Amino acid sequence: MTTDEIEQLKKLHRELEDVIEARLREFDQLWLNADEERLFEELVFCLLTPQSRARSCWAAVERLSSGGELRCPARERVHMELRGVRFSRRKAEYICMARELFTVEGRLSVRAQMDPQNPSQTREWLVGNVKGMGYKEASHFLRNIGLGRDLAILDRHILKNLVRFGVIPGIPRSLGRGRYLKIEVAMSDFARRINIPMSHLDMLLWYMGAGEVFK
Repeated sequence: MTTDEIEQLKKLHRELEDVIEARLREFDQLWLNADEERLFEELVFCLLTPQSRARSCWAAVERLSSGGELRCPARERVHMELRGVRFSRRKAEYICMARELFTVEGRLSVRAQMDPQNPSQTREWLVGNVKGMGYKEASHFLRNIGLGRDLAILDRHILKNLVRFGVIPGIPRSLGRGRYLKIEVAMSDFARRINIPMSHLDMLLWYMGAGEVFK
């Protein structure tokens, strides 16, 4: 990593800062104003994303939502709508299990399980209770509902660029809890050193890999 590379990263941040912050404010508004079904859509999206393109995953969520499959999911009906999503049969099962987990007395209740004052502890609960949700997916979900600005979403784009900037020596073969949290701390320290907010850095590094600011 050279000083010039860091300056280029900062320049890119200045160019995208307003776009990134606008997207983050949209996420913040979800927590404040969205109904339970909308929050569940974000959970489903994050369950779908491992090893699949974000755009394809969100298109699948939109199909599921418009067709009513997210309100009373049946695995085969959910599976039919997961075109373009890898491991679709398994992920359909995860969606149905998640709906059951978050249904209390016949009503969907996502918000009640979230603690806005303690996103890290909420992430631990999600990882421990939602089938198919690891630290990356849980961090992604919390960020997307306005609760995880300081959490790292360590997908392949982020990890690749953390290597590029010398934050980590290489992309790990696996990301267990200890390694994930260690890289998150390293990324947070890097964000402070270069004076870019953690949430902005995450989206900035994702942009460098994916070419867009999305979800």
